[in-house]
Amino acid sequence: MNFQTHQATFASYIRNPEKNPLPIGVKPERMAMYRELFFNNIEGFLIANFPVLYSLFSEKDWEHLVQDFFENHVCQTPHFSEIPEEFLAYLQNERQNSTDFPFLFELAHYEWVEMALSISHETVTTLPLENLSNAKLKLSPLACILAYQFPVQKISPEFIPLKSENPTFLVLYRNAEDMVQFLEITPLTFQLLQLLENLPEQTAAFYFAKLAEFAPTISVEILAEKGGGILEDFARRGVIGAA
Repeated sequence: MNFQTHQATFASYIRNPEKNPLPIGVKPERMAMYRELFFNNIEGFLIANFPVLYSLFSEKDWEHLVQDFFENHVCQTPHFSEIPEEFLAYLQNERQNSTDFPFLFELAHYEWVEMALSISHETVTTLPLENLSNAKLKLSPLACILAYQFPVQKISPEFIPLKSENPTFLVLYRNAEDMVQFLEITPLTFQLLQLLENLPEQTAAFYFAKLAEFAPTISVEILAEKGGGILEDFARRGVIGAA
């Protein structure tokens, strides 16, 4: 047996010792140690990054989920820190289980965004409030706008929605104290922040004029009056910054 074949046999056994033969020349107890080391590392990263998701599963069901990911997903990165993103790709593209929670991917994505913002090295250019109307604005690199079918920010072992009532719009952001916070926002505010994200470095007046195209029943003046306070609040929180 050449090295690559032996390596593939070794890896297959670690992924699932019940379905694959023991590598030739390696003691079962040693393979059990390798198997436990690899699996526990993967599981530990998932529990640390998806604590709410983990809390919803029984011990048996969680282990089955992790085992399915560990056995069947082909990771595209050698870095442990990118395992949560690989897990998202698995849930979105490969996971097939009719008994899964209908919000499984959305909740995992929400928790992943929270983690990504908490470790980001990006910075925000402070926006002077007295010059808000004339400043060129942009969405903070430490903020993320999200739209989900389920109210993922409320899900817990005590609240497990099985049907989607209305879409949920959120903005997650990291504040000046490096704490990740969330705000539930209206669809119109979501569109306003989308404009800042997609068309950065424009003034507030530009964004309100564009927003009026999505809400023809509301005048630009009213949008500017109501939206001015919203932008000021976002500037204080660090959701938006200066271009």
